[in-house]
Amino acid sequence: MAVTIYDVAREANVSMATVSRVVNGNQNVKPATRKKVLECIERLGYRPNAVARGLASKKTTTVGVIVPDISKSYYAELSRGIADIATMYEYNIILSNSDKRATREVELLEDHLGKQVDGLIFMSDSLSDEIRAEMATANVPIVLAGTLGDNTDLPTVNIDHEEAAYEAVKKLIDNGHERIVHVSGPMSRDINRLCKKVGYERALKEAGLPIIDEFFIETDNTYDDAYEKWAVIRELEEKPTAIFAGNDEIAVGVLNGIRDEGFSVPEDYEVICFQHTLLSRAVRPQLTAIIVPLYDLGAVSMRLLTKLMNGEEVEDVNVILPYHKEVRQSTK
Repeated sequence: MAVTIYDVAREANVSMATVSRVVNGNQNVKPATRKKVLECIERLGYRPNAVARGLASKKTTTVGVIVPDISKSYYAELSRGIADIATMYEYNIILSNSDKRATREVELLEDHLGKQVDGLIFMSDSLSDEIRAEMATANVPIVLAGTLGDNTDLPTVNIDHEEAAYEAVKKLIDNGHERIVHVSGPMSRDINRLCKKVGYERALKEAGLPIIDEFFIETDNTYDDAYEKWAVIRELEEKPTAIFAGNDEIAVGVLNGIRDEGFSVPEDYEVICFQHTLLSRAVRPQLTAIIVPLYDLGAVSMRLLTKLMNGEEVEDVNVILPYHKEVRQSTK
């Protein structure tokens, strides 16, 4: 049987209210009584019931975090930023994987709310109508981290993905390229369809270059599929000279396809991507990339959530963090 607050009170010969005050750090307890209660807690191995404390205070000091796939370095680094700030402000986190399934996202949201979390951070590259509807009725603050919040009133922390994509493609155009392939993740995902593709097309239009449908190549967002797509790029009637990849895993797949056929980067093809992991620096040649501040996305999201949970004043609930372009060896 678990030791209860009643057992501690009986052992220390004090009221349960006194034990509660000691556990919660209330200073209105005599030092001798505090010492006696703490000794009993240690001797009995008492652990306060977090659920019961939450019901009494209407706070559980727990935050729910929903991510698509924690095994992906992108979400792992973002989650680390959340966890560090949560620890700083003495919150615990419940981390769950949605596997990029809309039905699972709704299930997890309902599950977290049922656990009486004080707030929630949600990550995804797309928001379904179902999850939008569920979030609209939530009774705790929700922050979207690295997630588009269009058509919602939810706080967001993000970068300007469209502008970043535009800047990446403009770099290739400035290097003299007119035939640039965009190798993307699934178009069913909002960030790919509404941001990266739009930025790619804007850069081409601004430079007076045609948008060629065949130069847009969709992958399932994995290295293996990107590697296979090199064969598609190679057989294009109009031969491209540069590649803009939606992330570094895609870029490495294409890069290795290029090199395995005896071509060189950047001599034969230049490659630029969004950096999500250390892959872009580990591969050779190192990839020129848009650097996404993943840790900061998580840390700022958690800090914003703490303010909302505690009713603090917030100047801007839609935070756009800076990114930067880092030129490495895959471009000239």
